[in-house]
Amino acid sequence: MSESVAIVTGASSGIGRATAQRLARDFSAVVLAARSREKLVKVGEEVRAAGAKALIVEGDLSLEAATDLLVTQTMEKFGRIDALLNIAGAVASVDLFEMTDAQWNAGAELKLHGARRLTIRSWDALKASKGAVVFMSGAAAQVPTASAAAMGVINAAILALAKAFADRGVAEGVQVNSVLPGAVLTRRRLGMIEKSAAAKGISVEQAKQKMLTHAGVARYGEPEEIAELMAFLVSPGARWMTGASLRMDGGEVKAI
Repeated sequence: MSESVAIVTGASSGIGRATAQRLARDFSAVVLAARSREKLVKVGEEVRAAGAKALIVEGDLSLEAATDLLVTQTMEKFGRIDALLNIAGAVASVDLFEMTDAQWNAGAELKLHGARRLTIRSWDALKASKGAVVFMSGAAAQVPTASAAAMGVINAAILALAKAFADRGVAEGVQVNSVLPGAVLTRRRLGMIEKSAAAKGISVEQAKQKMLTHAGVARYGEPEEIAELMAFLVSPGARWMTGASLRMDGGEVKAI
């Protein structure tokens, strides 16, 4: 395997963790970024077991200093960045009329602005390697609802941001795309299901089924399925794909 380095944010759990594990098969080194060092240590062990080097960088990427630290440590350790996967960032699922400014800002600061700053900070290294960037949005970007307004709005903004970076990347040799997962069964999704079950006085299994029925899909997605799509987008086979927004949602979004 030739020297190649991927940065994965939100790598401590869920889709981020699955993506880091998957990329360990294709890249010689995977840089793991998230807030929980304890969880990152476990993912680092999994990455190394798969045959890649692992660098752990703990930090809150909603803060500019954490962004600088992540890129600086990556370049000091490996001297290159071939792929950047912006996965970090959960947006609170709160009703449009109940969501506070603080909740709106917290969602945007990490998922949107944190990813924007990190991509800009990594851009020179990505230009040098003719690398690839993936932004994680979500199916809610295309079907915003009043019950989870910020999720839809911020995910839609990420699609526009990815398009803007892709436009620059055409001239400078950096490939940029975005991914829109649907209902994936992560720990966070399970927490939402448990909260719904408690509020409605039903079992967790009943709440899971109600969410599936509401989404109009046969089953929940698995983090590993999204990770495969992420891996494809930073692979040689996807090099002519840029500016694309790829939805993987089990058929939840019915629009063309």
